[in-house]
Amino acid sequence: MNASNRTGQHAHRYEWLTPGDVNAFFGLMLDNLTGLFLVVILLGGFGFPTDFAISALVPGTALGVLVGDLAFVYFAFRLAREKQSSDVTAMPLGLDTPSVFGVCLLILGPAYRQGIDALGLSQMDAAYRTWHIGIWCIVMSGVLKLALAPASNWVRRVVPRAGLLGSLAAIALALISFLPLAEILGRPLPGLVALAIVLTTLIARVPLPGRVPGTLGALLVAGLIYYLMCGLGIEGYHFPTLSTIEWFPTRWMQCWDGSWISAWSEALPYLPIALPFAIATVVGGIDCTESAAAAGDSYHTPTVIGVEAVATLLAGLCGGVIQTTPYIGHPAYKAMGGRAGYTLGTALVIGSAGLIGYFTFLNDIIPKPAVLPILVFIGLEITAQSFSATPKRHYAAVAIACLPALAALVVNFSGQVLGDQAMRNAGVGLSDLSPVFQENFATISMLASGFILTSLLWAWGLAASIDRNLRTAGIVFLVCAVFTLFGLMHSPLEGSRLFLPLGPASWEVIVLAEESRAKVFEFAAGYAVVGVMLLVWRRWIPASDAGLAEVNDPTGQDWENDAAH
Repeated sequence: MNASNRTGQHAHRYEWLTPGDVNAFFGLMLDNLTGLFLVVILLGGFGFPTDFAISALVPGTALGVLVGDLAFVYFAFRLAREKQSSDVTAMPLGLDTPSVFGVCLLILGPAYRQGIDALGLSQMDAAYRTWHIGIWCIVMSGVLKLALAPASNWVRRVVPRAGLLGSLAAIALALISFLPLAEILGRPLPGLVALAIVLTTLIARVPLPGRVPGTLGALLVAGLIYYLMCGLGIEGYHFPTLSTIEWFPTRWMQCWDGSWISAWSEALPYLPIALPFAIATVVGGIDCTESAAAAGDSYHTPTVIGVEAVATLLAGLCGGVIQTTPYIGHPAYKAMGGRAGYTLGTALVIGSAGLIGYFTFLNDIIPKPAVLPILVFIGLEITAQSFSATPKRHYAAVAIACLPALAALVVNFSGQVLGDQAMRNAGVGLSDLSPVFQENFATISMLASGFILTSLLWAWGLAASIDRNLRTAGIVFLVCAVFTLFGLMHSPLEGSRLFLPLGPASWEVIVLAEESRAKVFEFAAGYAVVGVMLLVWRRWIPASDAGLAEVNDPTGQDWENDAAH
């Protein structure tokens, strides 16, 4: 009896650390490390002080990864005990890559430049103002995700995947995959080698000799090439200058004095940009939980969403500026042989790098062309997942979601040109360019403003129309009209600020300027006419076609079957 019990206990002992955890660890850890690198790189492009980013923004952001991954390690042990299984794989969690790009390029960077250029703040004052805005955005994202956690399955039923995943695909393709190419191809020899290794191993599934993880192999091979070229004195290649490491940085703790709370009014215009990212991670978390269940690990969906919500909220309260999310790819980590060790290792390395301070050293010595190809893979993977998890009939809806993101890409590069110091020194601004260019740029800028929400609603509306559910489509476009009137979409104001369409003169700070009203009102009127037209149109749908609205329910009842086919 006792021997039998001991045998049963041994049979079900959870093997939380296996050789497969080594492969999985390098994939997940380098993915997160690249995200932290990217925060510093992207903000540096706006002139944001690197030392401030590393000492104020990075520790809290890393703390969110630490807390979230440790929680998922705990739930892996609990599931293994409940299932009496020895091969449970922990859910992977890390920095949300779309948020890294969205928050840095659309919130933090513009907020910093606004502080310097429009408000005349010093670099340090502008950095603190930007940090406080970022804290608010992430705290509110955490609160929203916490509120949505109990209703996570309801969110999935209401909004079609074409909407939520389409907006993610837009960010993935136009921003995540494209923007790193400038850094990767700026050093083409190591960059192309790293890119080829990452894509061949992670997308084509061709293993490296000795089954070395693709991300680690890319880092080692491309890093060796990079430093060899530095040693040969090739133009453009230089050994890094090591920065002074601030061990155990404390600036991030300043957020505990509550000074960021007073920045609410300045953060408010940026919430329409930040919150759709939070909603998208909720849906992504649902998808990740389902994929884990398909691989044999059935986690409780609201608990998974709750963990990412708490991790995000704690990161924000500790000065972090990027939300955390479960990662797509649990079945891949399980196939590698990962259990809970890879998640625990990622938690400890990322958390300690930010909190102890050696992230500065890693940021200096790791060549960016050797690790940024991971982002190209992530962007391609998210785009592919967005299509594969969406019914084939909704592919056009996913595609239309990419158009506002392309507008954001155009505005980003145009803004860099127009804001370049050489252009300012020459006294050349937007007003000096041709009227045709000014008009086109203004229109594209309005399309880019709040593009995540625009992508979501356009795709939702088109998906509903494809399913002959013109009532839903009409309501969606009427919502677009309302959102446009308040700047949630298509704001013509700098920084995509919100506004009131009309109001007394004493409210002039928040009331839309008269010269901008005509375009905004026309956008809103266009959406309103489309919405009413679709609501009326539905009365003329033949009964045979109208039945498609129930057969192909746009709320998502047939997603899995369609995706499987």
